[in-house]
Amino acid sequence: MIDDTLRDAEHRMQSAVAALDRDLDAVRTGRARPALVETLKVEYYGTPTPLNQMAAVHAPDPRLITIQPWDKTQLGTIEKAIQKSDLGLNPTNDGNMIKLVIPPLTEDRRKELVKVVHKKVEDGRVSVRNVRRDCLDELRKLQHDKQISDDDERRAQERLQKLTDRYIAEIDRHGQAKVQELLEV
Repeated sequence: MIDDTLRDAEHRMQSAVAALDRDLDAVRTGRARPALVETLKVEYYGTPTPLNQMAAVHAPDPRLITIQPWDKTQLGTIEKAIQKSDLGLNPTNDGNMIKLVIPPLTEDRRKELVKVVHKKVEDGRVSVRNVRRDCLDELRKLQHDKQISDDDERRAQERLQKLTDRYIAEIDRHGQAKVQELLEV
């Protein structure tokens, strides 16, 4: 019972770290990466669709992203979605594909992006803490229903705290790596 609860908590904490990684991939650095635009939602026949499900996204060199839609009639909608996004990039449409030139980041923009990264990291920490809270509630319920003893609950809480500390440290490492990548000139 306790092991199942802790396994579930660990799985949910891993999911929080994976979600943070996806969020951090979408933060623009000085390098072109397909992950920057892959999850961008584009209106495709009335349905918001991730860009990577309707086009091939590549980064042929460090300052360029190319987007080649499978349906050429969607070039305009993809272009509009990029312009509306908060990426700050100007797409160029040559009738066959869209090219995004990634300009070097200014110092002010780097500082703004570091703040965005810190917020996303804090959101990740909050997610892990919420998982811990839910698991603690479950453990207390088990103890209240006399399914586990007080000592078992206390030991499970200690294991849960160690798990939480490990995943928060991992989130912090991912955030630090992204900040270093941003500050790299």
